[in-house]
Amino acid sequence: MSYDVTIERCGQKALFDLKGALDAVSQWAGDALPSLPIRPNSRTEEDGIELFHIGRDHWITRAPLAQEDAIEARLKPTDCPADISIVRVSDTMTFFCIVGPDAGQVMSIACPMDLHDSVFRTDAVSYTEVFGLKALVMRCQDGIEFAVEQSFADMVEDYLIRATA
Repeated sequence: MSYDVTIERCGQKALFDLKGALDAVSQWAGDALPSLPIRPNSRTEEDGIELFHIGRDHWITRAPLAQEDAIEARLKPTDCPADISIVRVSDTMTFFCIVGPDAGQVMSIACPMDLHDSVFRTDAVSYTEVFGLKALVMRCQDGIEFAVEQSFADMVEDYLIRATA
């Protein structure tokens, strides 16, 4: 069956993994990042920098790759206190966007999670599985975006092509 979707393998983004108590991470990051989302499995965005609340005391920030060095200089991960961790992970994940009227149907093939917009809102983000692999899933304009470990990207792209052909 053919689906009315466009699948895009997105370019690399600047990614930082942040762990620690909300107050400690917020104080250390200061104005280098948007406010940390407090509600689990949600995200905030400001000036092209996104923050994903993906677990207890755990966030991922995503920004255009051109901002990576500037963000790292402001976050100073090598100087952060012992009670928080900030690690650049930009080269560890590959993002895909599936957009179009049938994006939800394609994702229902790939992912066991209910991604209907009535339960997975526009600011939702969560780890789940895509084709049996750990994946970070979120909404994007007119569809769904997800990331898998970069070593599986070619395989996932092949699976998406086969699933939508």
